[in-house]
Amino acid sequence: MSYRRQASKPTAALWMLVAAADVALVLASSGVLVLIALTSLAVVAVASVGTWRYLRREVAGSGVATPGAVRMPIGRS
Repeated sequence: MSYRRQASKPTAALWMLVAAADVALVLASSGVLVLIALTSLAVVAVASVGTWRYLRREVAGSGVATPGAVRMPIGRS
């Protein structure tokens, strides 16, 4: 029989806090320029995803007619 305790949620939460603190320490030791570069990269990624989602959204219910194909007769009249 094993009397070992199983991992619980508070233990996992504490390990997540330790991991977040490790990331913060690595970023602090790497310098301000790397921190600025990572922040700007995250801002560009969020802006591009937001733009992509804005352009891909449906126009349903807006009351604006979508442009259709227009046939123009070609030839002499």
